[in-house]
Order: sequence, then structure tokens, then C-alpha cells
Amino acid sequence: MGMIVDARGLDCPQPVVLTNNAFDESTQLTTIVDNEVAKENVTRLAKSKGFAVEVEQKDGDFHLHLKREGPEPDTTCNSPGSGPMVLLIASDIVGRGSEELGQQLMTAFVHVLHEITPKPDTIIFMNSGVKLVVGGSKVIEDLKELEKEGATLLACGACLGYYDLKEKIGVGQISNMYDIASALFGAGKIISP
Repeated sequence: MGMIVDARGLDCPQPVVLTNNAFDESTQLTTIVDNEVAKENVTRLAKSKGFAVEVEQKDGDFHLHLKREGPEPDTTCNSPGSGPMVLLIASDIVGRGSEELGQQLMTAFVHVLHEITPKPDTIIFMNSGVKLVVGGSKVIEDLKELEKEGATLLACGACLGYYDLKEKIGVGQISNMYDIASALFGAGKIISP
């Protein structure tokens, strides 16, 4: 059966952090979480580390049975600038000054993203930037197209919760600070409008 990580009731990113720490001690473990977002976050982490994931639901909790399938994938960059391009969108506006102008600029910026090359590999939405990934956003169709073209879209779960938007997400995946920090530190280039 291996090690058990009980992460029920813990806020993001604690379930991911505890699971990641347990990977150093065991090649087979079970992480128990009590919500869908934590289940998805731990699953993504485990798969990125070379673990097979089997999900069992018991009494309203998720028991994630994790077993290493092979060696841990090498996620280090061989040289500076060789990692993926990450776009960090930390606001629903661009610049300072007129909020109306800032919203127009952000809309225009996102509209042109799938027209330029190279395209970002990962787009991270934080703070009020998460407002762009919810239904009704002026750029939702552009973001869906970028996702279809292969971009990974990560929306900060704490930010979505703060703005009461978790149930309204229309594109991308709800993420956590561990995944976001990992994407930023593994990037070859980070861009922020």
C-alpha cells in the first residue's frame, strides 16, 4: 500500500506540496483529498513526476493511489533560455491609468496572441487576470483557440476563489501556486504585458 498523505481540509497548495515531499520517500503512496481541485492538482503533479494515478472515491473524499511507472522525467533546462515560453497575465487590464483603456488594450493583446510566433507554451492567470478565463469574457474564444493550439492555461485557484469565479471558469484549468511557481521557474522566457 505504501505511504499515506492525508491532505483533507488543507488549502492550496498544501496537498501538492505534501505529495511532492512524499515522492522523495516512496515510489507508491496514497494521497487523500476532499475536493475536486486538489484531486486535479495532485493528479497533474503525479503524472508530471512519472507516477500512474488511480482515483478511488470513498465517503466523499478522493483517494489518489500513486505508483511510479518509470524514472522521474527530467524537467530541468539544459541551458538558460531553453525552457518553454510562459506568459504571466496578472491583471485584466494592461498598464496604469484609464481602466477602460487598460481593458481595451488587454482585449487587443489577447486577440493577437494566436496570430504571432512564437506562441506561449503556458499562460498563467493570476489576481484579476483570472477574470479573462471565465464565461462572458471578451477574450474567451481567443483563449479557447490558444488552448486548442496546444497552450496550457493555468488559472490561480486562490484568485478565482477570491473573486468568486471558480464555478464560472470557461477555459483552462484551475491551478495552484506550486504548479504556477514550477512553470515560472522552469521557463526559458517569461513575458508579462
